[in-house]
Amino acid sequence: MIKSVVTGGCGFIGSHVADRLLAESHEVIIIDNLTTGRLENAEHVKNHPGLRIINADIRDYERIRPYFDGADYVFHLAALADIVPSIQNPRDYFTSNVNGTFNVLECVKNTGLKKLVYAASSSCYGIPDAYPTKEEASIRPEYPYALTKRLGEELVSHWGQLYQVPVISLRLFNVYGPRSRTGGTYGAVFGVFLAQKLAGENYTVVGDGTQTRDFTYVTDVADAFYTAALSEITGEVFNVGSGETCSVNQLIELLGGGKTYIPKRPGEPDCTFADITKIKSLLGWSPKVSFREGVAEVLKNIDYWKNAPVWTPEKIGEATKDWFKYLGKRD
Repeated sequence: MIKSVVTGGCGFIGSHVADRLLAESHEVIIIDNLTTGRLENAEHVKNHPGLRIINADIRDYERIRPYFDGADYVFHLAALADIVPSIQNPRDYFTSNVNGTFNVLECVKNTGLKKLVYAASSSCYGIPDAYPTKEEASIRPEYPYALTKRLGEELVSHWGQLYQVPVISLRLFNVYGPRSRTGGTYGAVFGVFLAQKLAGENYTVVGDGTQTRDFTYVTDVADAFYTAALSEITGEVFNVGSGETCSVNQLIELLGGGKTYIPKRPGEPDCTFADITKIKSLLGWSPKVSFREGVAEVLKNIDYWKNAPVWTPEKIGEATKDWFKYLGKRD
């Protein structure tokens, strides 16, 4: 069987990548420390004969190294996410997203790997000058999460150049869908809104809600990882987006419900919008799920967020104090 390793495979995107690989008859080893990943995300495949789940941290090189032996493909998604905790605890983000990526790359150096696909982040662009944003746009990380994901991308590129590890980095834009994270710190809009919907609360809208995001459905993202892995192309960076950009107000229209406005945050772009010309041209990948279809699918699975924290304006204000404290100084 084809052997694939998925770091962070019990997380939101990683679990969908693992699903795709199992569907394609790969032997899949998930490496996840379960800090933010959840075994529940793999519950539906836990008895699959081709799946192994290893509770390990990518920061522990000696612990993870043996599981990469004989791997054909590696999908590196393990990382710490979210803006505020990266501002508060940059050391944790550096050790996970940079040192952890270094360890994964060392595990696959000189192994005959067919491809390593790295989950990079569109947050590296900061507030872009042009939309849709091309891969050649200026790199301007606004906070430690974005910086550490960018540094991980640089490591991946360097290992590809120097050690001839076949690599591709995918800069992901605003991924949403079933199994997106429910707990932890204040984060992505879908998790916040779905918990508020279940609780019968108003949606907390940043600014006036006209800001737009390139909401990209998670199975399309998993397909991009699979397509990138099987391609003959190496050493490239690709945007992965939906091909469109939708406003927060449009999202609320699809979800249904009232709004409560909260202050606009510094360091956030008014728009995220991927130029996906390159990935369409070189990899032949295109998104398949429209925003309307994706939101409908999320609503079918809304009970997943029943235990998620319900964020109020007061709680958000408290949680984002450091966001305003540090990022606001530059405005």
